[in-house]
Amino acid sequence: MAGIPHDHYEPKPGFQTWLHTRLPIVSMAYDTLTIPTPKNLNWMWIWGIVLTFCLGLQIITGIVLAMHYTPHVDFAFRSVEHIMRDVNGGYMLRYIHANGASLFFFAVYLHIFRSLYYGSYKAPREVTWIIGMMIYLAMMATAFMGYVLPWGQMSFWGATVITGLFGAIPGVGPMIQEWLLGGPAVDNATLNRFFSLHYLLPFVIAGLVALHIWAFHNTGNNNPTGVEVRRTSKEDAAKDTVPFWPYYVIKDLFALCIILAIFFAVVSFMPNYLGDPVNYVQANPLSTPAHIVPEWYFLPFYAILRAFTADVWVVQLVQFITFGIVDAKFFGVLAMFGAIAVMAMVPWLDTSAVRSGKYRPKFKAWYWLLAIDFVVLTWVGAQVPNELNAWISLLASAYWFAYFLVILPLLGVLEKPLPQPATIEEDFKSHYAAPAE
Repeated sequence: MAGIPHDHYEPKPGFQTWLHTRLPIVSMAYDTLTIPTPKNLNWMWIWGIVLTFCLGLQIITGIVLAMHYTPHVDFAFRSVEHIMRDVNGGYMLRYIHANGASLFFFAVYLHIFRSLYYGSYKAPREVTWIIGMMIYLAMMATAFMGYVLPWGQMSFWGATVITGLFGAIPGVGPMIQEWLLGGPAVDNATLNRFFSLHYLLPFVIAGLVALHIWAFHNTGNNNPTGVEVRRTSKEDAAKDTVPFWPYYVIKDLFALCIILAIFFAVVSFMPNYLGDPVNYVQANPLSTPAHIVPEWYFLPFYAILRAFTADVWVVQLVQFITFGIVDAKFFGVLAMFGAIAVMAMVPWLDTSAVRSGKYRPKFKAWYWLLAIDFVVLTWVGAQVPNELNAWISLLASAYWFAYFLVILPLLGVLEKPLPQPATIEEDFKSHYAAPAE
């Protein structure tokens, strides 16, 4: 697909031309800042800059914290206490890094659900969506390994439980688990491996983010109408778009300032609100916590993992069909990763020709039920397992899979969409046109 017609960087004779022929970095920056952007973007398009800021914040604070951290089971917990008590500004660095992870996931979930509502995953942006899902998986891996590093009780037992999931894979599971741990159990080799990968993966994420930005710059940004920018001429494109600088840069920076004000209020006045008190006790392999709970951003998929127990009929059916190869534990692992996989496959599961949910009345109802379902999964994932919570987890998990595998494909066939605007300019004028004299 051809790019949106617009003016490109033209170097002036002299140093600019010399540099441009050898390293066109100025032209890349210019084209990025002046890229034509749909002029009807709403406030749900601010999360890109928040996520970029979070990534930079996590990398910078993580590098400084690594200078004072000791990745050894005998010293890790004490080194964190040393950072909190003895390093100048160490407590603030650690609180920013820990709560920064929560802001990172909060922003990415809003970014994902905005894309699901406005159909940002549809052609020609399928590859952009898949790269985004790869970033999300890398974030989950990085966050999990980082949670192990303080070597508190929840860190240790969380690592034991999650790595134990890989041991449920028939045949090769125990070998994969031992490879992950660096031995038969969570120990010093595990801590060293997780520290190395936790340090490395953010730079992998940064590379994927650059690829993600490049991908949507090539296809153009989606917008609330789902109508594409006209590419017939520069004049038509100019009617549908505005330059990214200064319009959206200023808007995004304004939104970022508001979000950071809230973030630093949390860091300053309630930094441990999202943490588990059990993790402020040093890891003890001989003492198991009463209730093992991961960080809040893992809870929806943790709830799905726990939902499929041995007494669930679908688990029993699959176990019977596979002659016991797929037991309840392995089925739960498949369901947990499958919940992310169906989300990644949404460009091919959504059969509607209409991109934006604004013009799909039936879709809206099912979509908002999915958003509520995600909140319910987050809540129930933190609860103590009992019969009622087990039923809530199972029903919420069933709806998650039903939405992507059944409801979305059927809606594309059964739903009658509302009329869409012919152009972005038409939609923009319907909201912001000056009233007639």
